[in-house]
Amino acid sequence: MPRLVKTRFEFEGRVQERFVVVEDDPAGPLPGDASLRYVGRPQTRIDAWEKVTGRARYTHDVRLPGLVEAVVVRSPYPHARIRAIRTERALAIPGVLAVLTHENCPPIPWGREGDHVLNPVVRYHGDEVAVVAARDLATARAAAAALEVDYEPLPFVVDLEEAMKPDAPQVRPQGNVRWDRATRYSRGDVEAGLRQAAVVVEGTFRTPVQLHNCLETHGSVVDWQHDKVTIYDSTQHIFGVRDRFAQLFGLPVHRVRVVKEHMGGGFGSKNGLHKYTVLAGILSRQLGRPVRCILDREEENLAAGNRHSTLQHLKLGALADGRLVAIDLEAYAAVGVMGSPGAIGGPARQLYACPNVRTVEVPVHTNTGPASAFRAPGYVEGTVALEVLMDELARRLNLDPIELRLRNYTEVDPTSGRPYSSKGLRKAYAMGAAMAGWEAKRRRPPLDAAGAEVPHSDEPAPAAATGAARGTAPERGDVTPPDGGAAAGGPADAGAVAPASAVGPGSPRRKLRGIGMASQIWGGAGGPPAQAEVRVHPDGTATVVTASQDIGTGTRTVLAQIAAEELALPIDRVRVLVGDTDGGPYAPISAGSMTVPSMGPAVRSAAADAARQVVELAAGFLEADPRDLELVPPGRVQVKGAPDRGVTLAELGKTLGQYVITGRGSRGPNPEDYAIHTFGAQFAEIEVDPATGEVRVLDLWAVHDIGRVVNPLTAAAQMEGGMIQGLGFALLEERVVDPVSGRVLNANLENYRVPTVADVPRLHVAFTGDPDPHGNNLGVKGAGEPPIIPTAAAIANAFYHATGIPVRELPLTRARVLALLRQHGIGPDGRRRGGSTAVAGGEGRW
Repeated sequence: MPRLVKTRFEFEGRVQERFVVVEDDPAGPLPGDASLRYVGRPQTRIDAWEKVTGRARYTHDVRLPGLVEAVVVRSPYPHARIRAIRTERALAIPGVLAVLTHENCPPIPWGREGDHVLNPVVRYHGDEVAVVAARDLATARAAAAALEVDYEPLPFVVDLEEAMKPDAPQVRPQGNVRWDRATRYSRGDVEAGLRQAAVVVEGTFRTPVQLHNCLETHGSVVDWQHDKVTIYDSTQHIFGVRDRFAQLFGLPVHRVRVVKEHMGGGFGSKNGLHKYTVLAGILSRQLGRPVRCILDREEENLAAGNRHSTLQHLKLGALADGRLVAIDLEAYAAVGVMGSPGAIGGPARQLYACPNVRTVEVPVHTNTGPASAFRAPGYVEGTVALEVLMDELARRLNLDPIELRLRNYTEVDPTSGRPYSSKGLRKAYAMGAAMAGWEAKRRRPPLDAAGAEVPHSDEPAPAAATGAARGTAPERGDVTPPDGGAAAGGPADAGAVAPASAVGPGSPRRKLRGIGMASQIWGGAGGPPAQAEVRVHPDGTATVVTASQDIGTGTRTVLAQIAAEELALPIDRVRVLVGDTDGGPYAPISAGSMTVPSMGPAVRSAAADAARQVVELAAGFLEADPRDLELVPPGRVQVKGAPDRGVTLAELGKTLGQYVITGRGSRGPNPEDYAIHTFGAQFAEIEVDPATGEVRVLDLWAVHDIGRVVNPLTAAAQMEGGMIQGLGFALLEERVVDPVSGRVLNANLENYRVPTVADVPRLHVAFTGDPDPHGNNLGVKGAGEPPIIPTAAAIANAFYHATGIPVRELPLTRARVLALLRQHGIGPDGRRRGGSTAVAGGEGRW
């Protein structure tokens, strides 16, 4: 029976309460992993054949009869007033059908600052000026080039810190530094905590703009026919696109259909409706033909969103035993012409037990493209500052970094006071330390009372580190250690690198080696509303129907596993239909690590409802009490203890005729008494070449608590993808904007460096594996964001261990590293000026 309840809901670090409609859940507790057939087992993707054969249809592949191509004309200036646009030459080209400018475009509002989809003032390089529609792409591009635009350049600012100055050019009438939209949080008394602290560490951190670079660029095909609009969109939220499009055009939602079959990456940048979809919709309505508007690579990197750059000042205070007594964060984020700073302060607020915490996050406008969500927005940046400073605090206190984190461990959410529904972070520390060989690789010289290094000794690592590393490493398959010997963490690996004193004059160039780690917290609870249907057909096959999205993460496969488990059917007899607002019940956005913990329980509930109906119908066929029946593989209902008395689903279907059994399910509310979060720890081992400044990551180890792992294959793929993106953020990726012209200089894949095969290290992935007993009927939590969150911080801490130089700015490019090494007196040979053979970091491992 449907009922209205209030539930807590967290999305990308922001917690809210809202009313939702929920129904009774027929799915009982899921049995232990040993008795499960599909859930928890590796399963190749059910849509793999479509993808490897090229039959999978992406938005780029949509071609409709009478299709019109649209090309957006974009501003070459970071800030300018459009004096005039002359369209005559463009319209005179044969095949050109329409040109939209701010002068003839319907005044459809855009954003919160009073803008429209096309405006007389452009505010960043790549801003939309006009859109041209033509019979083919070549003609549209020629017409776009023929458009004559008279610009009046205006003052601009493209740098975060420059935009914060009082005399900076004003990006928005409301000002650049948006204190009116700042997010503030506090608990306790930070000043009193700092006075109480025995040790205070602080630093100012800078993180770069990171570009999504989805392999499938943004784009839509809009087909407006009479009173019905069909939108083929590369999106992470088909219902969000439908509802917003209907609102802007004054349409009832039942007249707008959004379809997304397959998608080539989004990472948060495709969370909602974009301007190109609206512009294509305007043209399609005017022309009565379908309009295709697909961004090219440069447009993708100019206008499709980005992770904002940040400026963070963080201060930590701790007692002599390492317990934190104060965390104080002031963070600024360059959100471009519009956008949110994300939850930069989330890790500082949530990760550790600390009575006195204050965070403030302030958006700052610049004349650059709009910021958008990018895989754990804010948490990646905030984790860099927090975890880097935690390692510096550990060194000041002569504590192993893991031990410092354990001394500030909490089983209760510090922001709400609720106990965690489950928390596997302690286990992740132990597993990761064992996998990475943490103890042997981490030995370093202690500090004296003044904070200076004392001569290195061969004493064992502190007992705290030994305790932290207890645990058994999971099976990881074939792993080749750096020296080609035993698996990482074994005896051969521990001694694989000779100390500095063993390196003679004729040896190869010295490289500094270090190991670091970092922690992760994120939401990932999911929640309602999320609905599904499971249909059991007369031939004994089943179809899962929901309007969720598979954005390339394997959602189809995971939902098929869940339904197959509940119905005791072989997985090849389960089909999954997703990606169509007209094709199934409501599903939430595929972002914020929400999809599996939202849709998985709904599908299980629907499958359980269908299974209940199957058993009840079979009871009449078998003349048995339904309570005496069970579903067993491969899709058979039988009397418990009497397997000869049974009927297959196909046999039952013949009796039922064409009757389709339809189970319905929905996601239940999140528990009121628990806080649901994901946790994890990552470890990085790196080499630094002091002659070239190259930082090379040798190995990355990740251990994450995401509750029950439905499919280890797709979950591991999520981990690896996040780790690679985190590596890019740490070492390579940085949008470059010319401060003189205001133009983006590397809006392409030639000059904007993302990790390639040559950059990716050995990746080792494990899961704590314990189901969450309170969150939902599957015990699952989200896996999308967690793997990217701690990677950059772990690499930065490995750099600190290798060189003794604290990291304050990313990425660690060669030029930046060389400058740091020379600034700290470390020469190309890796020696400090004055002849020291050890670096101020770890034990001088080469």
